[in-house]
Amino acid sequence: MSATEELIYNKHIFICTNQRVAGASRKSCGEAHGLEIIDAFRKKLKEKNLPIRIRVQKAGCLDICDFGQTIVIYPEGIFYVGVKIDDVDEIIEEHIINDRFVERLRFRKK
Repeated sequence: MSATEELIYNKHIFICTNQRVAGASRKSCGEAHGLEIIDAFRKKLKEKNLPIRIRVQKAGCLDICDFGQTIVIYPEGIFYVGVKIDDVDEIIEEHIINDRFVERLRFRKK
């Protein structure tokens, strides 16, 4: 395996931590527990010690902040909105482990 292949992740979780200036006209995910959600994903994934490579990292604005805390998981490119810390276990169990999307949190264009 080459050095480049070793850096590839099976799942890559980006969690918006964007924070707008006070008084901005739009909400921002960073105010909705972005860093705490990152910590929860990292802790729970470490506890599970899954046999796949997973990267959890903060992201800038994913541009759908009006729907609440946003995360996106690759390689599927699935966006979840309105994510709360209580949703982390379900996302890990369903999406990461069982490759089933969490439909109640899934963002869909209208």
